[in-house]
Amino acid sequence: MIRKLKDGRYRLYSRKIDPKTGKRRNLGTFASRAAAEKHERAVQFFKRHKG
Repeated sequence: MIRKLKDGRYRLYSRKIDPKTGKRRNLGTFASRAAAEKHERAVQFFKRHKG
């Protein structure tokens, strides 16, 4: 899930809420939405291909 921050950057958050904090986990901050989307695809890939 990508959100635009007030400073114009984009932050990637986990889709599920972290049970420890009750908030979404921050998965990185990026200068452009395209960079955030690219990293989101990488995250989805590693979720299914680890080990």
